[in-house]
This record gives sequence, structure tokens and C-alpha cells, in this order.
Amino acid sequence: MIAPHHERPEGWLTRLGLLLRGALIGLAEIVPGVSGGTIALIVGVYETLIRSAGHLVRAGVHGVRALLGREGARHEATHHARQVRWGAVLPIGIGMLAAVVAGAAVLEPVLEEHPVESRAVFAGLILASLVVPARMVGGRWRAPEIVVGLLAAAAAFVLTGLPPAAERDPSLPLVALAAAFAVCALVLPGVSGSFLLLTVGLYEATLGAVNDRDLVYLGVFVLGAILGLGLFVAGLQWLLEHRHRITLVVMTGLMAGSLRALWPWQDDDRTLLAPSGDVGLVLLLVAAGAAVVVALLVVEARHERRHATTAEHVADVLDPD
Repeated sequence: MIAPHHERPEGWLTRLGLLLRGALIGLAEIVPGVSGGTIALIVGVYETLIRSAGHLVRAGVHGVRALLGREGARHEATHHARQVRWGAVLPIGIGMLAAVVAGAAVLEPVLEEHPVESRAVFAGLILASLVVPARMVGGRWRAPEIVVGLLAAAAAFVLTGLPPAAERDPSLPLVALAAAFAVCALVLPGVSGSFLLLTVGLYEATLGAVNDRDLVYLGVFVLGAILGLGLFVAGLQWLLEHRHRITLVVMTGLMAGSLRALWPWQDDDRTLLAPSGDVGLVLLLVAAGAAVVVALLVVEARHERRHATTAEHVADVLDPD
């Protein structure tokens, strides 16, 4: 007897929906200023991805301990591996990968042929994104926090002004280190991982590696991302839990100072130049980039309000008194 198949389309529709969600996150990850974490939050898979990533990292750590003969490590590795929501993580991951490959093929020639216009759009994206960590601090900033934020901004301004010597032929350790820090952006909605790559001069190199199928570069990048997920993300989560305000203050300052890297008019050594050419078009592109982020923030706010309203309704039903 053949089993009923009326549930199969629903299963495939669910997987297709997860693929599309992953594609949206992947597209966000390759556009500086648009946070993949924010998109994951909006489409409802943020907690699933973060929790599954945590279990996956713990499974890997215990797997290594098992290979070293540690007692009980194999059981722990299996336990954490089973906690990963593979049915959701795999289609989301496939969608992200497909979007990154397709998006990189489109973005690389645009960056090469229209650098001023590209930086203008990215600057607008980041400028509007500053409101996310600044708002997440909670309440008015105190005077010491303003000082810390300004110091962080000054440090980022100086660092992003250094000539990007590694941009054309980056060393593999630098690639791994940059990937480790960039993956931290997944933890905090509003922070863009590709923007971090852009500020250290590895954004175009990474797009080129994706388009050229440079397996050595990409392998090192993935390894660095995995290490960052296991080391830095755990530390960042601890800071956000125990030093919430000051961590977000520093992040806001770093993002603000890093805007120097996106000044539309600059030479190959990152020396800032005076505005030239069609300044009106550049300003329009900055505004367009900012509008994209503002629209995302509006959608996110509505999503959170709807979720809060639903939760309150359920609570009232369960406990009418």
C-alpha cells in the first residue's frame, strides 16, 4: 500500500521557504551595511541559526576531545550534533551559498567599474545602520559612554585610513583572521560582516575568490569563520550578556569611525579626495542606500510588534485573570 502523499508538497514548500530565507540572508551578507543577522531575524530563523551554530561548535569541540581519548566526549559530541536543526540549517545554508555565488558574480564588476557610486551606496547603508547598535544600548548615553564611543570611532577612523596593502594579494593568515571577525556579525543584527571585510581591504578579494572558485582562499576563509564562530562569537555573546551597554557603545563607535573607508572620493591608498564629478548623483545614491536600511528596520519593528502582540494574546488566553 502506498502511503498518502498529501503531506509531501507541504514539506517541499517548507524547504523551499527555508531556501528562499537563506538566499535573502546570503544576499545581505555580501552587501556591506545590510546585516545578515537582521534579515535572519526578520524572516524568523535567527534563533534557529544561532542555537544550531552553538550546538554545532560544541559538537566539533567534543569531537576533537573524543579523538584525543577523553572519556564521555563522544557522547557529548553526539548529543550536541543531534540538537542541531539540520532540517532547517541545511536548506538555509544551501540558499545562502547559492545567493553568495550569484551575488558575487554581479557585484564584482560593479565595484571595479563604478567605485565611487558603489562606495556611496555602501556609505548610505552603513550610515542608516548606525541606529541599530546605538538604539540597542538602551536609554540615553552617559557621558563616559560618549567618550568611549568617540575613542572607538577615532581608532576605527585611523585604522581604516591605513593603505590596504593586503587587498590585492592577501596573506592566508589575514584571510582567516578577517573571516573569524566577520562571522561575529551574525550574532548581532545590525552589524554587517561584509562591511568588516571592506574596512580591512578584503571585500573585493573575497568576491574575486568566490567568482574564480579559489578553493584555497575559500577553504582558509571557511576555516577562519569556523574558528571565529567557536572562539570570538562565544566571547561576544558573553560581553553582550554581561557588559551589554559598553559593548554596543564600542560597536557603534567602531561602525561610525569605519565610515571613512566608504568616503566615495579616495585613491587606491585610501587618501581622501575632494568631491568631484556628479556630486548630486552620489548624494542620491547615499540616500538610496540609507532608505534600504530604513525600510528593513521598519519591517523588523513591525515584525517585533506583531510577535509581541501575539505573545500577549496567548498569555491572556492562558491566564485571563
